[in-house]
Amino acid sequence: MLRLTWVQPEDLVGHELRQAALDGREPTAIAARWRAAGGREAPLRAGSSTEPCSRYLRLLAKDLLDELADLPSRLEDTEPTDLAKIKTLCPDWPCAEDPPAPAPTPRAFEAAWLGRAAGCLLGKPVEKLPLQAIRAIAQSTGNWPLTTYFTAKGVPQELLSAHPWNRRSAPTSLAENIDGMPEDDDLNYPLVNLLLLQRHGRDFTPTDVAKLWLDELPAGRTFTAERIAYRNLLTGIEPPHTARHRNPFREWIGALIRADIHGWSNPGNPAAAAEQAHRDATLTHTANGVYAAMFTAATIATATTGTHDIHSCLRTGLTVVPPRSRLAKAIHHAVQLAYEHRDFDTVVDQLHATYADTHHWVHAIPNTALIAAALTHANGDFTGSISRAVGGGWDTDSNGATTGSIAALLTGTPTVLPDHWTTPLKNQLATSVGDFDGIGFDTLAHLTHREASRP
Repeated sequence: MLRLTWVQPEDLVGHELRQAALDGREPTAIAARWRAAGGREAPLRAGSSTEPCSRYLRLLAKDLLDELADLPSRLEDTEPTDLAKIKTLCPDWPCAEDPPAPAPTPRAFEAAWLGRAAGCLLGKPVEKLPLQAIRAIAQSTGNWPLTTYFTAKGVPQELLSAHPWNRRSAPTSLAENIDGMPEDDDLNYPLVNLLLLQRHGRDFTPTDVAKLWLDELPAGRTFTAERIAYRNLLTGIEPPHTARHRNPFREWIGALIRADIHGWSNPGNPAAAAEQAHRDATLTHTANGVYAAMFTAATIATATTGTHDIHSCLRTGLTVVPPRSRLAKAIHHAVQLAYEHRDFDTVVDQLHATYADTHHWVHAIPNTALIAAALTHANGDFTGSISRAVGGGWDTDSNGATTGSIAALLTGTPTVLPDHWTTPLKNQLATSVGDFDGIGFDTLAHLTHREASRP
C-alpha cells in the first residue's frame, strides 16, 4: 500500500498544530477536537504515518487545517512575508557595492559547488539520526570531531542495529561506497535555479519558478513544503497561496537550500540576492522560512566578493532579516554561543536544549542557527565548518551543504579544499533534473559564472 509522504491530511494536522504554536496562533481548542476524534500526533521523523485513517478522520483533518490557517497571529506585524514590509522592518537593509563587484572566477564557483556537494555527502548517512547517535557512531570509528566521511567499518554491531543509516544513503554515501556525488535535493535545487536564470534571468517571478518545477522537477524528488506547493499547483492554486494552503512546512528549511544560486548570481549585492531569494521562496514558504533563504543568499552574495571574512558575511546576511523575528533572535543567540564556548559540543547542546523540544528537526530556525554557529566557531574554515554543522545534528545533509558552499566559496579555489573531501566526488553529479545528470562541477562552475556575469 502506498503511503505518500508529506501530503496526507491526517499527518499534516500534528505538524500544523506545532507550527501554529510557534508562529503566534492559539491552536488549543482545535488540538483538543483533533485528539478527541482519535487524531494522532505528527510522525516524529518519517514523512507519513504507517497506517491509513478512516474517511471521517481524513475529512476532519482537511477542515481543521483550514481552520488553523484562519487563526490570527500575534506575530503578524513583526514577521511579515511581504517584501515591502520586510524592508520597512530592516533598518540596515544593505546597498550594492559601488562600483559593482565583478563576478568571482569560475574556479571560485567550482569550489562552492564542490563544497556544497561534500558537505551534503558528509551529512547524508546520518540524516534523521538523533544527535547522540551521530556522536556515538563517529566516536566508535575515531572520527570525532568529524574529519572525513562516515564509514560503517569498525562501528559496533549494537550501534548499527540501534541506529541504521538513512536507508537510501548507505549504498552511496558511506566512505567505502562513494562513487561520485549521488542525487540529493540539496544539489537538485541549485540546478533547477540555474535553469531558472538561464531561461528567465534575474527578473523571474514566482510563477516562472512554478512552471519550471512542473516542467523539470520530478514531484517525487520534492519533500515537505515543496511537495505541498507542487500538489497545490496541480490543483490550480497559484503562488503565493501555494505556500499557505494546508502547508504546515512553510517555515522549514526547503527555501534555504534553494538560495545559493541567488547569492552566486548577485556578487557584492546582498540586497538583490535577498530579493531574488524572496521571489523563489514565496512559492513554498512564509515568514521565517523565507527569511532563512534571504539570509543565506545575502551572506553568499557578500562572500562572492572575496573581500569579507565569514563574520562580516553573516552580519550582512542578518541585515535582510526582520530584527524582531524568531530567526534573527536564533541566529544572534547561536553566534553568541559560538563566541563564548571553545568546545562546539557545548554550543550544540545549548542549541538543542533551546529548540529540539519545540521545533521539528527540519525547521528553518534551529537549522539556520546551527549553520551560523558552525561557520562562526570554525572561523569559516572548510573542514571545521562542515564537521560542526553535520555533527550538530538536525537536517545534517542540508546544513552540511549550505555550510560547505559558503566556506568553500570563501577559499576562492577548489585547490584549497582537502583532497579527501573532493576526490571521491569524481567531478560527477547524479541528478534527475533536466539534462544535468553526470555533469561535472567544473562545467557547473562555468555555467554559474556566465549567469553571474550577465549585466
